[in-house]
Amino acid sequence: MKALKKLSLLAVLCLGLAACKKDNQIQPDSNLFEQKLNSKAIAASAQSVTAGFPETFESGTKGSYTTASVTLSSGSWSLNDALIGNLAADAKNGNQSVRIRNTGMLSMNFDVNGADVVTIAHAKYGTDANSTWQLWYSTNGGSSWQQSGSTVTSSSTTLTTATFNTAISGNVRFQIRKISGGTARINIDDFSISTGGGTTPPTTTPGDNSHLLLGNPSNAVASTSFPENYLMERTYYTSSYSRSRATPNWVSWHVGSADLGSTPRQDDFRADNTLPAGWYQVSNSSYSGSGFDRGHNCPSADRTASVASNSSTFLMSNMMPQAPNNNQGPWADLENYTRSLVTAGNEVYIICGSYGSGGTGNNGGTTFTIDNGRVNVPSNTWKVIVVLPNGNNDLSRITSSTRVIAVNMPNTNGLNTNWKTFRTTVNSIESATGYDLLSNVSTSIQNVIEATTDNQ
Repeated sequence: MKALKKLSLLAVLCLGLAACKKDNQIQPDSNLFEQKLNSKAIAASAQSVTAGFPETFESGTKGSYTTASVTLSSGSWSLNDALIGNLAADAKNGNQSVRIRNTGMLSMNFDVNGADVVTIAHAKYGTDANSTWQLWYSTNGGSSWQQSGSTVTSSSTTLTTATFNTAISGNVRFQIRKISGGTARINIDDFSISTGGGTTPPTTTPGDNSHLLLGNPSNAVASTSFPENYLMERTYYTSSYSRSRATPNWVSWHVGSADLGSTPRQDDFRADNTLPAGWYQVSNSSYSGSGFDRGHNCPSADRTASVASNSSTFLMSNMMPQAPNNNQGPWADLENYTRSLVTAGNEVYIICGSYGSGGTGNNGGTTFTIDNGRVNVPSNTWKVIVVLPNGNNDLSRITSSTRVIAVNMPNTNGLNTNWKTFRTTVNSIESATGYDLLSNVSTSIQNVIEATTDNQ
């Protein structure tokens, strides 16, 4: 009832603000509430995890690759050319995860009733090469199967979450198929299925300037049941956080002329004490001596309208270990260029993040973790920027000719200083991360702008 009352109050507030022009800036606290009311993430947070899930693969044993079924906490699963691994090289949350080789499969031998979202933690095994895999589903008890979503690449040695927006009603079961073959192996853990539940989510689309206007790339949820895809909504940016990596998966924010002022850089790097109880809090000194910068996702200079906005970017939950010549070179140049687009009469929507494991900093060699193994060092940093002339009704103004800048940079010190060298397509970044970027844009427009490499 309390939640319903809050939503009713917010609806009244939104009606009162409906006549306001976009040029009239809403105060930060009001803007945050508006985001929460309108964002796609609310739909995700209204979902409930299916009984027995997430399946953590902790309750069963299977030590050989021979095809066999294993009874786990969620039900019976068939493992074909797969086993339940517990070695040091197995990427896992807890003591065990599934290890699949060749073109092996992991299959549910039972149905669940409905599946709106499926999330799966995955990684490559040990020092093996990258592998690709797919999620398949059956709505007729396993008689026939079809693929859900896109092919996923496992390129990291630490678990990364892949999210599939399935929207399936009725009986359904799932199957993971490793398709790359060869001797390279993958680990699968924390298989979760969520269905709609609780109160009916709002049907409105995000409003102008909302940080999730373009969509929730991984369908992150503000629930500790999703520790590798934990939604953090803030006044000045929104992110998906990974507890095991201790970095954001992605951060999304809007920049308009009102966000750029004269507030000096606060430099108040600090632990984020709003993380859930029991989660490790990266400190301001956690990167010391590592050879890596405390690299902002949402940059300080994008938030100079007030002390509060600038200070918010210095939470360590907004940082990633970034090679100095990446952070201070092409990455910084792209940030500066993006702000120049804003001062020239545009507004921008930005999504950035990192993936993989293993970067090269000032200390030389490849480093996979810092802070005594608590913080993952990514292998790549990426960013997507959607550029719009100043105006209203932003989502409807995105067309097949809208400029979209996408870059993917290796997290190393040997980078070319020109950020344009690293331009790529949104499709390429989606393939590398498993995310669905720009998902709130109409599919026909996505098909064009996500396949285009910027050349301006």
